[in-house]
Amino acid sequence: MILNKEHIKRVAIYVFHDADGIVDDYAPVFLAELKKYTDHLLVVVNGEVNAEGAAKFSKVSDEVLVRENEGYDITGYLAGIQHLTWGRIEQYDECIFANSTLYGPIYPFKEMFDTMSKRDIDFWGITKHHMVEWDCFGTCKYGYIPEHIQSSFLVIRSSMGKTDAYKDVWNNLPVIHSYAEAIGFFEVIFTKESIEKGFTADVYVNTDDLEGYTRYPLMMMSSELVINRKCPVMKQKSFSQNYFDILTDTVGNATMDSYLYVKEHTNYDVNLIWNNILRINNMDEIKTIMHLNYILPKNHVLCPDVKTNAKIALMIHIYYEELVDYCFKYIKSMPKNTDIFITTPLEKTKLGIEGKLNALGDYNVKVLLIENRGRDVSSLLVGCAPYLYDYDYVCYAHDKKSTQMKPYCNGESFSYQCFENILGSSELVQNIIQTFEENPKLGLLTPPVPSHGNFYQMIGSEWAGDYELTIDLMKKLGIKVNIKPERAPIAPLGTMFWFRPQALKTLIDYGWQYKDFPKEPNGTDGTILHAIERGYGFVVQYEGYYPAWLMHDKFASIETTNLYFMMREINKKIFPHYYTSNLFDVVEHFDQYVAHCPEIKELRDVVSLLQWQIDDLKSQNNLKFQLEKKIKKYIPQKVLHFYRRIRDNRRKRKVS
Repeated sequence: MILNKEHIKRVAIYVFHDADGIVDDYAPVFLAELKKYTDHLLVVVNGEVNAEGAAKFSKVSDEVLVRENEGYDITGYLAGIQHLTWGRIEQYDECIFANSTLYGPIYPFKEMFDTMSKRDIDFWGITKHHMVEWDCFGTCKYGYIPEHIQSSFLVIRSSMGKTDAYKDVWNNLPVIHSYAEAIGFFEVIFTKESIEKGFTADVYVNTDDLEGYTRYPLMMMSSELVINRKCPVMKQKSFSQNYFDILTDTVGNATMDSYLYVKEHTNYDVNLIWNNILRINNMDEIKTIMHLNYILPKNHVLCPDVKTNAKIALMIHIYYEELVDYCFKYIKSMPKNTDIFITTPLEKTKLGIEGKLNALGDYNVKVLLIENRGRDVSSLLVGCAPYLYDYDYVCYAHDKKSTQMKPYCNGESFSYQCFENILGSSELVQNIIQTFEENPKLGLLTPPVPSHGNFYQMIGSEWAGDYELTIDLMKKLGIKVNIKPERAPIAPLGTMFWFRPQALKTLIDYGWQYKDFPKEPNGTDGTILHAIERGYGFVVQYEGYYPAWLMHDKFASIETTNLYFMMREINKKIFPHYYTSNLFDVVEHFDQYVAHCPEIKELRDVVSLLQWQIDDLKSQNNLKFQLEKKIKKYIPQKVLHFYRRIRDNRRKRKVS
């Protein structure tokens, strides 16, 4: 059916869902453009919508239907059909089904609707998913995934919509209980079965030539679709997709390249994307997919002619008098005549600092004597708090002397990593300031997680037992963001970073006092200090900004060598015993090994027994908090002892 007429009558059913009932502006923008090409637009809300969101929808639609959050978008479409009635829908040339998983339009919808109206078809969509030889959802009756038009934007013409065969699909739709069923019971079979009934179909963005390259063009090759094929939409899931899936098929560039193209070459406001994903997605997922790593030159300025009126400050905490000269060396990387705040809890160190101020030259230096409680965290949030909002960007640093592990050069190298990547040179500092200026959503820059020596364990263990403490802190601050124990906090684990004070507003405004922090001596984990350290990135996210990693190019070359060396050494141990070609298979193999290894099962039994003992003791009224802490410390020691016993036994067997 070709729609060769001056005015094409369209009705649209748009299904929206948000767990918090909030309508971010990307949805009304999408609908405002869609409304230009529809005569009646119905918004179906699965779940709840707040008053502000309902008002937004009322401005860009003709009706809003709020229903129970049941059956995902597919049952939402059905609810829209039932609300409008078949008789009413039949008055239109096309019925559009769309949902809130799409960002756009990146390009105006006019070209798409004009193009598709000239094609002799019964139904169409924007993109399609290619055939997959297996059913990863376990819900498709065919045992594989047929090629199908994606239901996030599906258009049915009256030549199909008026038929009993089409109506039967909706009238006989099974009850849908899960996302997998929504896919298997409708989306992946609708196109195949409709074509088998004699209906014709097409998509606006043709990807036939990508068959064999990818199963999912809109996800895995979105940059090809957006840049070269004028695809007018991107998937919301592109910014939270399982990175195993992405890395199994690609190098991981598609979402970032698509985003940058949209930002630099189209009129679509990318802040619409940021405002949504920062509110609903996990920050580690966003950082991973968007590759939020800034590698900046150390020895030359990227844009030497660019000047800024931004107000800059360095705030640095110095405890050890013998590290004053070391810290001063890095302080000199700050632009001349900027403000420097130096805090210390020791009168002796304060005198030592003041005696050397002439070495700093042209800086506005203020030395603050603070309480010896809360270390570098209270230095920033109590001692320097009155001054923070006077500045656009602040660098925070502190002397670092890690003596809890040997050799001491482990800690010295960590200090080097932190200082080098935030204050490595005056050119680097200028580049950092320019980076903030060019990226208004950037809220915090921190060196990456250390991976050398005894810090190697931090990769994969970034929470270090402080997850629950961090969750409690976020609740105390009233911060609600997507935090997952299996995802890393994007945090300055050395507590040295650059930031916008506005991006830490909720944390700063809490009104911290020295008494909020534990007295010395403090441990290496398990205090409010460590919860705040891991919470910085979540505060930034809550305020509508993003945290990112920062390295200068010289250090990045070291880091690349280190990480490749580590990966290669691990692979050398794995591949002689288990052949695979990708990371996902390696991880899956380890999961299976752990599930069946008798020694690991025994270890789990030990941990379970110890946990039971803790719970039993907690039920006794005379158990004090300190005793509970000691028992919790005992568990990892017991586990480590058990691991060493297994290791030693294996070595003995190998020798014999």
